[in-house]
Amino acid sequence: MRTRGKGSDVPAPARPWDEIVPGLWMGGHEFRRQGGLLESVVVRDEFDLVQTLLRLPGHGPDPGVEHQVWPIPDGPLDGTQLAGVIRLAQAAGEALAEGRRVLVRCYHGYNRSGLVVAQVLMHQGRGAEDAMRLIRTRRSPWALHNELFAEYLRAGLVTARLLEELAE
Repeated sequence: MRTRGKGSDVPAPARPWDEIVPGLWMGGHEFRRQGGLLESVVVRDEFDLVQTLLRLPGHGPDPGVEHQVWPIPDGPLDGTQLAGVIRLAQAAGEALAEGRRVLVRCYHGYNRSGLVVAQVLMHQGRGAEDAMRLIRTRRSPWALHNELFAEYLRAGLVTARLLEELAE
C-alpha cells in the first residue's frame, strides 16, 4: 500500500482542486505550479461547504463558510473513521442536491478526499470502478492510489465498516 508518508514518488498535483462532477470538487493543501514551485492552497470563499480530512493551520476556509473536519490517516481506518467518511459523503451529497459547491480536501487531494468523493458518486448510482476511474480522469492518475481505499470502495464502505468493527 502506498501512502503519503511512504510515497515520496507521489507528485504534488498541478492544480489546487478539480471539479469531479458539477459542484463537487476535490483538492489538497499544496500544488506544484508550472515551473515546479510548490505552493500552499488556501481556501477562501470559493465553496459553500469545505470538508477537510487533514487539517493544516492557515489553509482556510474563510469564516462563514461551512467547514466539516474529520481527520483520518492515509492508511487503515477503523469503524469510527469509516463511519465519519460515510457521514461526510452523505453531507456532501445533500449539499450538492441543494445546489451548493462542495470541496473535499486532504493533503494532495488524492486518497482521503477520493474516498469521500467516490462514496458520493456511488451514492448517486455509479459503481466503485466507474467512480474511481472518473476521479482519476478528472483529478489525477494518482488519485486513489492507496489500494486499501480502493478495496474499501469495492467492498462498500458500510461493509468495510462492519468488518472493521468485528475485527476490533
